Amino acid sequence: MGRYTLRVKPQPSTPRTGFLYRLYQRRLRREIDLTRVPQHIAVIVDGNRRWAKQRLQERAAFGHRAGAQKVPEFLGWCEEAGIHTVTLYLLSSDNLKARDRQELDDLLDIIAELATQLAHNPKWKVKHVGSCDGLSEGLAQALAAAEAATEHHTGLHINLAVGYGGRSEITAAVRSVIAEHQAAGGSIDTLDERLTPETIGEHLWTRGQADPDLVIRTSGEQRLSDFMIWQSAHSEFYFVEALYPDLREVDFLRALRDYSFRQRRLGG
Repeated sequence: MGRYTLRVKPQPSTPRTGFLYRLYQRRLRREIDLTRVPQHIAVIVDGNRRWAKQRLQERAAFGHRAGAQKVPEFLGWCEEAGIHTVTLYLLSSDNLKARDRQELDDLLDIIAELATQLAHNPKWKVKHVGSCDGLSEGLAQALAAAEAATEHHTGLHINLAVGYGGRSEITAAVRSVIAEHQAAGGSIDTLDERLTPETIGEHLWTRGQADPDLVIRTSGEQRLSDFMIWQSAHSEFYFVEALYPDLREVDFLRALRDYSFRQRRLGG
């Protein structure tokens, strides 16, 4: 195997503005090999609901909103580190079927607000990765507007994985390849020549982008949850115990440091 996982134990909390915290940040930055910083980070944003429950909040929206407020800060860390692309897993296609209706309506509104907020950055480029099936009209419009408004931006590329499922993405890609083959007059006998990993990759929702070098999941869970299962075939994984709203910059820097120490074999 060309990858391994690391489960990070909770560290003693240190005031974010305290001298010791800043000193530790500087030390972590020095320990990162800047020539081996990941170019594409994919993040499974997890723990918002538990964060709300820990604070005795009845509505999960309290946690989802806290998570949304963390996103611009996190993207700022990525930008400062020289990362080119960040994919944020915000809402799965499974969530659209399994979540409580009130929670889902709140979450759709929160993500729409987040997409609009991110589009206001003069450098960032926003792209929706996923299907609009099951999304509210307001969210679908907000995602489309964010894409259109940032189409020509050349800074940090941000994929918002909303209504996303890895299996659905692969299925849609294969169907697209078949439809394209048929439209070109191809027959079933020659279809197998078209169904290659390269061709399928060209029809994914992330087509044209490099696969993620590093996949981070917050909240301590260690599974992909149907996230980028094609693209992460050779990715490194890093799991952090912190719930997403509690994620600190030192948690992020530890992930970069750990990644820079790994010897990637890309499946070898």
